Amino acid sequence: MDNSNSNSTNTDQSEHVIHDFPGIIRVFSNGSVERFKGTDFVPPFIDQATGVSSKDITIDPQHNISARLFLPHLTSYTHKLPLLLYFYGGAFCVSSSCTANYHNYITEVVAKSKVVAVSVNYRLAPEHPIPAAYEDSWAALQWVASHKQNTGPEAWLNEHADFERVFLAGDSSGANIVHNIAMVAGDPDFELGIEILGACLIHPYFWGSEPIGSEASDPDRKATVDKLWSFVCPSMPDNDDPRVNPVAEGAPSLAWLGCKRVLVCVAEKDVLRDRGWLYYNALGRSGWLGVVQIEETLGEGHGFHLYELGCNKAQDLIKRLVEFFNRDMPPEV
Repeated sequence: MDNSNSNSTNTDQSEHVIHDFPGIIRVFSNGSVERFKGTDFVPPFIDQATGVSSKDITIDPQHNISARLFLPHLTSYTHKLPLLLYFYGGAFCVSSSCTANYHNYITEVVAKSKVVAVSVNYRLAPEHPIPAAYEDSWAALQWVASHKQNTGPEAWLNEHADFERVFLAGDSSGANIVHNIAMVAGDPDFELGIEILGACLIHPYFWGSEPIGSEASDPDRKATVDKLWSFVCPSMPDNDDPRVNPVAEGAPSLAWLGCKRVLVCVAEKDVLRDRGWLYYNALGRSGWLGVVQIEETLGEGHGFHLYELGCNKAQDLIKRLVEFFNRDMPPEV
């Protein structure tokens, strides 16, 4: 589904490149943008292998916020199902819920965990810099909450979603979004109308001005990540902005996180690994009253599960999510 993020190609040789993230995105001085990944589109359909159905819906036409919904095969289920809001990764500047990688991944998660999933399309930088992604994601969560009394605009949510079992999940920049909207959900000044049971942060994009752990051991990768936040958030380019460094001095207390349990997933060879561990440890010490767990995949890098969905380690990661979403679920009928 089109989410108004351009993928134009620069043809004027007098223009020059002003931002270049190799293999991801390039921006020219005339404002044109080239995206090198996450531009493919897979239409929604009924997956014959799993029975999972999908469809595209519009949440907010004014801001062009859309989502892809996923519904598992329901033959043997009489109870309502957990509801998952998923936020894709892509450095806040590429990808969508409709790419093959994300469509296939969410289909697999839905089939195995038996959740109803809303995979949110948010606006992308640089055309729509931060905070657009956060604002769109919060709007999507509010839209989901409007279905709590089973009177919302989307029948799949009214008929099949259990609003006592709402989860947030995302990978990379999507995991960053999960943290930030969970912080808003925990603010008593915001009336969301539903409680978030759990949040899953997969290979979360957190960073900071001072290197930690192994970050300095790969100067090229560190230099790329160092430049990312200022690119997607030019209004506040500091890598210690609490939205990208939630443990920075002066950042809001993690004790306000608005959910009851958290799963942090990291990968051994990911440059962001140590930030995930730091977040896990900081949350556990913050005074937050929930339960936080961490899962590390050895021998793999950032987002490996999206590109090697059938491998054993990707399937093990999905099994961990299934356990997280289905804890204390009633038995199947």
